[in-house]
Amino acid sequence: METISQPVPVTGETTDDRASLATLLGRWARVLGDEVAVTHLDHRGSADGRAVTLTWSELDQRVSTVAARLSGIAAPGERAAVLAGQSVDYVVAFLGAIRAGLVAVPLFAPGLPGHAGRLVATLADCAPRVVLTTTGEIDAVNAFLADSAAPAVVAVDAPAPAEAREWPAPDPDAIAYLQYTSGSTRSPAGVVLTHRNVLANARQACTAYGVESRTTSTVSWLPLFHDMGLILGIGAPMVGGMASVLMDPLAFLERPSRWLRALSASPGAISAAPNFAYAYCASRVSEAEKSYLELSRVVSLINGSEPVLPATIAKFEAAFAECGLRPEVHRSSYGLAEATVLVSVSDAGKPARQVTFDRDRLAAGFAVPAASGSTLVSCGRPAGQRVCIADPGTGEPLAPGEVGEIRVSGPNVGRGYWGRAASSATFGLPPLDPDTGEGWLATGDLGVVFDGELFVTGRLKDLVVVDGRNHYPQDIEQTVEEHAGVRPHSAAVFAIGTDDGEAAVVALERAKNSDLDVEEVSAALRAAVSAAHGLRLHDVVVLAPGEVPRTSSGKISRAHSRASYLDGSLEARRLG
Repeated sequence: METISQPVPVTGETTDDRASLATLLGRWARVLGDEVAVTHLDHRGSADGRAVTLTWSELDQRVSTVAARLSGIAAPGERAAVLAGQSVDYVVAFLGAIRAGLVAVPLFAPGLPGHAGRLVATLADCAPRVVLTTTGEIDAVNAFLADSAAPAVVAVDAPAPAEAREWPAPDPDAIAYLQYTSGSTRSPAGVVLTHRNVLANARQACTAYGVESRTTSTVSWLPLFHDMGLILGIGAPMVGGMASVLMDPLAFLERPSRWLRALSASPGAISAAPNFAYAYCASRVSEAEKSYLELSRVVSLINGSEPVLPATIAKFEAAFAECGLRPEVHRSSYGLAEATVLVSVSDAGKPARQVTFDRDRLAAGFAVPAASGSTLVSCGRPAGQRVCIADPGTGEPLAPGEVGEIRVSGPNVGRGYWGRAASSATFGLPPLDPDTGEGWLATGDLGVVFDGELFVTGRLKDLVVVDGRNHYPQDIEQTVEEHAGVRPHSAAVFAIGTDDGEAAVVALERAKNSDLDVEEVSAALRAAVSAAHGLRLHDVVVLAPGEVPRTSSGKISRAHSRASYLDGSLEARRLG
């Protein structure tokens, strides 16, 4: 089997096989003591962000206090769901559950707009014994849980003091937490991650991104209930002994310069964001705001979780070069919750490689370089694990240059989905590694290995197949968004079934302050997509700004757009 792999050493302080994120916190509390461990920039009452901090010693003490309270409520292995907003209290709640031997379930407060259904379904799926929140959110949480099985509710910022005690080291193969994926709200899937999985991936990330205790730090507005947000904001700092700076996602969306100012104020910063966020910064940060930025000391800016667009990289680098931003800090990455998060990353010290492939040949399953076509950004090489490309139907390995399903094997791959017998179709697939016994994870993502590097081409479930031809939705979305009447980064292309077979639909937002006629925009887009892709659009749904369904971190969701189209809710908001 053709695989690509890259051995990665782990960070020295943290190689104990019986460690957990909570035991590592205890070690750093002894070493770093009164140094700041975590900061939350609270922008609710201050435009510049009021800094709420905990030192390593304070964080360790508060985590032990919460763990002691939990040990009197729930037994080891029972679930503890975190229903709170982005804050230092969230970090306390999550680590407190792990220190008490419970299975943490990182979720969100009931007030998150548009996600009540997902929260109800997730709580029903994991059946928590206890819910962790804060005093400011406890009334809303109790009201939300009124019709449920009524788990115990604990406010982590107001627990009773507890006597000091020793906490046993965990079984490395015990469950640390359930990472729920951001898929359908009706069918939440919780990835089962053990302490071994979590520490392996956090170590892989620390090495890949150049972590040094006391020298580097993390800065993140990504939600802590998301896979990347959790590892960046809590996991990697606990492994690497790094300070972490947290912001609320809404604070970033309201004013993206806040993220860049936090990076400027944190020498040696490592951060991450989806592709849209970099374009959003380039277009929304003013020249006056740039005068406050000093980005020359940023170590790594990770771009992941969706196709990385070359135009976005160029736009971001051009916008902030005057602020000292170095092109080589932009690190293209690939990952997914089933692998904890990180799988591969572009090489440090140089810009990620970009290759233009023939579009028709790529759609047919072969990566052939061409003068024009689809330009893909390399996601580099695996971070301490193995990657192969396989036929999605048979599982047979494909040759370099052939497009197929990305499969991953390594100590960071989760055990399966919580309570799902169907996990065996995704996890632990043959052939097993003769030394470790590890199988392969079927990611559901399409990609190709070209010149030893991984290029992600799309998702199997998102692929649009019309008249026997494959079309990658991101290519069509790029064409759509080139029109002046379309709001940037707002298009979602998806397939639906019709009496004549599968057909393509695009949902998009009209550009702000645009007075273009909806029918004219639709006609122009149909013509552009037909000319560029040889594809007839079945429908063009033009919506007002902010109306295309998004995830909680602001990314366009094709799956939710398709579901909303089919149930008629998009039609109700259609313009024109």
